[in-house]
Amino acid sequence: MFDALIKVGGSVCHGPHIKEYASQWAALAGRYRLLFLAGGGLFADQVRALDQHLDLNDDAAHWMAIAAMEQNGYLLADLMPGIPLISDVGFRMSDLNPKSSVLLPYSLLRQVDPLPHSWEVTSDSLAAWLAGFAGIKCLILLKDVPGVYATGSPFTPPPLLAEVTRHQLDQVEVVDPFFVKTLPGNVQCWIIDGREPQRLAELLQTGKTVGTRIN
Repeated sequence: MFDALIKVGGSVCHGPHIKEYASQWAALAGRYRLLFLAGGGLFADQVRALDQHLDLNDDAAHWMAIAAMEQNGYLLADLMPGIPLISDVGFRMSDLNPKSSVLLPYSLLRQVDPLPHSWEVTSDSLAAWLAGFAGIKCLILLKDVPGVYATGSPFTPPPLLAEVTRHQLDQVEVVDPFFVKTLPGNVQCWIIDGREPQRLAELLQTGKTVGTRIN
């Protein structure tokens, strides 16, 4: 069983320091059993732009966006030498995959296709569904923000919330609108800053760090 599903946001994948981050994630992958999933990032943005320009069929846009995630999956694997790529339902079986891995989701999702084909469903919701599907009890979203901030706060900048309920999360735009509906109740979820790799290390080691835990 994987210790955690690490969803790497596309904006983090395409940041200027991704090689440095990936090197530190690879070190963690040697100590813990991690399943990495990449967001679509710039590749998915291109699909959105094409959709706006050409009014694509929802199915076509959906699978093109999933393919965008695959491209970043190859990017992560290239930057983390020794971390294998996996692409089918066998990844649920721990005896088949004793090591940390990077998941290419296209083949699996073509077989299962569990979520609506809509821009309201992003890689965040896919990560939430995958955690439940694979029986992974911890989902960590690495984003280009430190977590969830308080809204309507008189403070500038507003304080970072250490914990939010699912209802509170549904009121902000840190994740997609379908995420809360998709996240299984038995999965512990964190939103942390992917640009601060030491926070992921601290969370894996101690169970807490700077960021926002979804209650």
